[in-house]
Amino acid sequence: MAFLMHGTNTFAPCVNGTRIPAAAPVARRCPVAARAAAAAPGTVNEESLGFKTMRRGIKEAASESILTPRFYTTNFEAMEDMFSLERNPDLPMEEFDAMLSEFKTDYNQTHFVRNNTFKKAAENIQGPNRKIFIEFLERSCTAEFSGFLLYKELGRRLKKTNPVVAEIFTMMSRDEARHAGFLNKAMSDFGLALDLGFLTKNRKYTFFEPKFIFYATYLSEKIGYWRYISIYRHLQRNPDNQLYPLFEYFENWCQDENRHGDFFTALLKSQPQFLDDWKAKLWSRFFCLSVYVTMYLNDHQRSSFYESLGLDTTQFNRHVIIETNKTTARIFPQVPDCEAPIFWERMENLINCNKKLAAIGASEAPAWLKNLQRLPVFERFAKNLLLVFLGPQLDIGSVDFVPEGDAALAF
Repeated sequence: MAFLMHGTNTFAPCVNGTRIPAAAPVARRCPVAARAAAAAPGTVNEESLGFKTMRRGIKEAASESILTPRFYTTNFEAMEDMFSLERNPDLPMEEFDAMLSEFKTDYNQTHFVRNNTFKKAAENIQGPNRKIFIEFLERSCTAEFSGFLLYKELGRRLKKTNPVVAEIFTMMSRDEARHAGFLNKAMSDFGLALDLGFLTKNRKYTFFEPKFIFYATYLSEKIGYWRYISIYRHLQRNPDNQLYPLFEYFENWCQDENRHGDFFTALLKSQPQFLDDWKAKLWSRFFCLSVYVTMYLNDHQRSSFYESLGLDTTQFNRHVIIETNKTTARIFPQVPDCEAPIFWERMENLINCNKKLAAIGASEAPAWLKNLQRLPVFERFAKNLLLVFLGPQLDIGSVDFVPEGDAALAF
């Protein structure tokens, strides 16, 4: 799924605690953290950076919050019914067959091959940048691994009712496992890694109904495409900011995200009830805004990472959101008008509220006073969040779409 955003959290209710039964054995396909190297000699260790470890070289996963990537599950029985060839003979199988052929080609089969520049580059990243790189790699790895688990289980569960759609999900889980493993190995360059098998068994899972999975995952994959390609093209123009060789892989990598998003476009087209009424408009706009707001808040909390790459966080975020919104408007029945000035004014209000909440949390005031100080800020945050949702919107969806591919505009 999407870089930093896969498993993008929304402000929707969730049901936690469900586990996906088939995921644990497959996790061995990723370079699991147990094989990761310990911190390189001469570099700062994980304790000095403030990270907690489960054992030597194995990082304790970051605490879950509304802005951290989650693991997802869904109503698999409903998915089986939805894509059953016996019950739904009008499914666009020719399109799915063509997509399966595309996934079987596996364009990136030999792309994710490391070289000897990785460890040396990691050793050269010290001070505050080292910590933010580790945090970036962890969030990215967790997000990609989340996609692997969900897609793997969908591939298993749909095998009998629709073998073609099931195999596409399995091919996508292959891509996500490859991404997660590559990122986890990158973490080991910095002396830490995640135990992905442990996460599979012990992390809580968020439940989404199938249609919500479609909306959220489509957005996650497409926004991931725009993030990858924008960072890649920026660094190609500014090679002095290429601090770590991972980013050189982003051009091909983002095409995986794009293919995944196109598959979810086809899934949505096969289920017109998710696109053709007022409820579809409401949910489409809701998920767009949930993903955009989460990304905007998340990235501005970690603006030092983007600054280390020579990016302006606000400019980068606005570009990615606007381009993702244009892509999404080809299939969703309604999207927010992200180019309206009032939209960005309210998004900035959310950033300011978030900064105030962070400042209150970091103060030395007693807990009761902090809670009292937070109340008016929470009120302003909720008001602006509602205003963002009620703001200008575009009724523009279509079931016809053009794959992004190389037509994507440079950032």
